[in-house]
Amino acid sequence: MIQALTLLGALGMFLYGMNLMSAGLQKAAGSKMRSFLTAMTSNPFKGVMSGLGITAVIQSSSATTVMTVGFVNAGLLTLSQAVGVIMGANIGTTITAWMVSLLGFKADISLFAVPLMAVGFLLSLSKRDKRRHISELIVGFSLLFLGLSLMKESVPDLRETPEVLAFIQNWTSYGFGSVLIFLVFGTVLTLVLQSSSATMALTLIMVNMGWIPFEMGAAMVLGENIGTTITANIAAAVGSVNARRAALAHTFFNVFGVCWALALFKPLLMLVGAIIAALGLPNPMEITHSAELSMTADESMATLYGISMLHTLFNLFNTIILIWFVKGIVKIVTWAIKDKKSDEEDVVKLKFIDAGPLSTAELAIGQARNEVIHFAEISRREVEFIREAINATDEAQFEVVRKRLVKYEEVSDRIEYEIAQFLNALPEDSISDETRVEAKRMYKIIGELESLGDSGETISRILSRRNSHDKSFTEAQKGRIETMLNAVDRAYGVMIDNLKSEKIEPMGLRLATDCEIEINDLRNAIRDEEIHKIESDGSNYQSSVHYLDTVSEIERMGDFIINISQAMDK
Repeated sequence: MIQALTLLGALGMFLYGMNLMSAGLQKAAGSKMRSFLTAMTSNPFKGVMSGLGITAVIQSSSATTVMTVGFVNAGLLTLSQAVGVIMGANIGTTITAWMVSLLGFKADISLFAVPLMAVGFLLSLSKRDKRRHISELIVGFSLLFLGLSLMKESVPDLRETPEVLAFIQNWTSYGFGSVLIFLVFGTVLTLVLQSSSATMALTLIMVNMGWIPFEMGAAMVLGENIGTTITANIAAAVGSVNARRAALAHTFFNVFGVCWALALFKPLLMLVGAIIAALGLPNPMEITHSAELSMTADESMATLYGISMLHTLFNLFNTIILIWFVKGIVKIVTWAIKDKKSDEEDVVKLKFIDAGPLSTAELAIGQARNEVIHFAEISRREVEFIREAINATDEAQFEVVRKRLVKYEEVSDRIEYEIAQFLNALPEDSISDETRVEAKRMYKIIGELESLGDSGETISRILSRRNSHDKSFTEAQKGRIETMLNAVDRAYGVMIDNLKSEKIEPMGLRLATDCEIEINDLRNAIRDEEIHKIESDGSNYQSSVHYLDTVSEIERMGDFIINISQAMDK
């Protein structure tokens, strides 16, 4: 029992170390990683290299794949680009197996891990963010290998207690049926642990300790490649159609690979054995598996390198085969997952963050940024609704537009709340200070966008009161309101262009300020003109009040719009 609990604890330390190492790297890289991914995807080959590079850095294909699904959901990547990134992520994740094989078994790296934790602790005391992020990376790296060392020590020795894993020994005696059993075992274990890297580490331990022969370890590796696709599918389940397609493409890629690998199982293992033998080590296919006899150091190294080599070759060959058929894969997943029928409700709901926060928190800010831009574009439609309400010729026509303005006010309230929830869900300790500042800026921006929704609803109430008093605006008044609305619409365009820039340019801020000045000048001119008219002829005083209230609220919209551009400059 103690041994089992120690094994579980060691596995937890391994997983925690990997997550900590990944988080430290993500925070240290910050926006550079986001820029790298979006820039390096212009064709499938660059996409593969992008996915490989990021996964090699953050040591998690699941994180890269979930991130990619989120980016498709956020409109940062097309489906074709995402397929290339996913292929690269599958190659990149094989580096974990090599790292564990080369460092975790060949030498007792845990002897160096404890002193490294002291270095990590000292760096964590630094006032510089970069050093604190690197400290997380070092401590995570140390915990990862300490966990691996404890896992190796806590597994039972088959020579002393062969009965403990006798059932696993029995699984190896069914020929090709055993291959399928261990494939399913690898899939299920990856589903439970939610980490193919952790399952790979356990596979390497089982092969190294003599629990299972090399062939069964290879079958587990194939199963891990299927199990790791589930994480992305879970993340995409509530996402957009394209997000679900990206996750399905990941599943298709790995399942297709496992199918051809099973069909060519023996030749593939023979190729791996020949490569390992060419390195001067025993051929892992020829090593006798026995619970009574321990392997020599060379035999142990050969099996470890063999499993890692199989993992690499499988994903490399699979990518080489399928990279020429990216368009075909996109067609298949598009056919499998149909587009939803769109209606107005689809137009006015969240578009980019339906899948919830990304597991890679540092990269989620790009998703939130796109949702804020989408929110601004939704808000801009109110200008046209206000215009229709002003120009409505009868009560029935006005009532239709009034209800739409009320609805959009409710929509803006909901979108503000849901974006804020998304930002609140980002773990404070998993994002860089730069990203934290950007998140705070977004809170300010979505608050201003929500106020713009309130203005549309306020104008609808002003016009309702005007109608209840049986008043109307003159054609000249409508013309001046139209001029103001055109100025507000231009201000919206400049504000949205500024939002689309990660950092506002001086020219963008100047254009936004010019729009605000224009709106204020129009409001002042209209107010002075109307007050002069009231002083000379007060017969239409009530109508003038409604008119000035409408103009004043339109001017307030200009204030909210300039506040957004100014918030980006802070």
